[in-house]
Amino acid sequence: MVDFLIFQCSICDREYAPDAVTYTCPVCGMVGTLDVLYDYAAIRAKLDRDKLSASKQASMWRYADLLPDAVQPPLRVGMTPLYDVPRLAADLGVRAAWVKDDGLNPTGSFKDRASALVVGRALHQEIRVVATASTGNAAAALAGVGASVGRDKLETIIFVPASAPEAKIAQLLVYGATVLLIEASYDVAFDLCYQMCLEQGWYCRNTGINPFTTEGKKTAAFEIAEQLDWRVPDVVMVSVGDGNILAGIHKGFADLQRLGWIERIPRLIGVQAQNSSPLVEAWENGTAAVDMQPVDADTIADSISAGLPRDRAKALRAVRETDGAFVAVPDSAILAAIPALARLTGVFAEPACAAVYAGAKRALELGYLDSNESVAFVLTGNGLKDVRRAQESVAGGLRVPPQIEAIRRALENLA
Repeated sequence: MVDFLIFQCSICDREYAPDAVTYTCPVCGMVGTLDVLYDYAAIRAKLDRDKLSASKQASMWRYADLLPDAVQPPLRVGMTPLYDVPRLAADLGVRAAWVKDDGLNPTGSFKDRASALVVGRALHQEIRVVATASTGNAAAALAGVGASVGRDKLETIIFVPASAPEAKIAQLLVYGATVLLIEASYDVAFDLCYQMCLEQGWYCRNTGINPFTTEGKKTAAFEIAEQLDWRVPDVVMVSVGDGNILAGIHKGFADLQRLGWIERIPRLIGVQAQNSSPLVEAWENGTAAVDMQPVDADTIADSISAGLPRDRAKALRAVRETDGAFVAVPDSAILAAIPALARLTGVFAEPACAAVYAGAKRALELGYLDSNESVAFVLTGNGLKDVRRAQESVAGGLRVPPQIEAIRRALENLA
């Protein structure tokens, strides 16, 4: 691991020493989320891409030399499979397709990457309490990674909307986190958590405002590049709520390009739920991040429900700098995507994750995605996170009496 060089504001480009700021740019406020920048020339001089590929460390920590100093928590996070899925490519009519199955992380979601690094930073700095606001997945990630460390070393406090899926809330409680069910939206829970962290001196893991969430999430881009022998896809598709995963994927590819390990950054396409799509509107209208206004978010895809995306500056930059796009899809398309994606890939995805399949269909219609391109889909959460929505997406099986002849007749009728 390395000492990072500076923080840099994603809005005004002001630079700060590592000990000068903790969360966001003091001048730009909470919209001014920070980039963590390194001495890339020094890293390039001492780190060899091919030697890294030979590492037997099967987790995100194989990239420790590209991450800030942190204590590695016990859970194995990252190095999730990248499946080649030709049937998905054929269904969409694109040249090639892969799915990155991050639902196989320990707590079932991509958010384990950010929590592992934030907890690692907390342990490195001997911080005893870490808190976060979440619709469920980031909270579970923090609670799970915290549990692996031990409550005697780290306490986790969770602010979650009371409307979050029951399975996600149960997961938090199983891990032993202190869980506050906020009777309001995610955006309200986010602000309350941040305020309490400032008042109580807790370390805030909140998406976007903690710059190390992006650093943890960028490891997925490292893995995609390495798993494809450092030949990156033409396009990477990501479901988007607060914009932090999209920002992390962009940061990872940008770091690799700075090191000379890849020739280009893939075009990035972000997918939002239609009734929670402020980034789509901002991108289409050329609106700056500082000028974005909150919307009333209402979608079945709770993991990407955000009225005012907290990492909006970096998310917009990621799409604009890569000549990518944002697309919006209705909840009905997201629901239909759950079984469609599962039958084409074998991966069971929660609604927010399945949204990328619906988003690809929409991107093709709008001309944002071309049939000659190769596409990697980042699948961010396991379908078991929201079984109720999965049940809504499919019909309910064949009920038959316990007789062979009845079973035969039922199958014949089905055929």
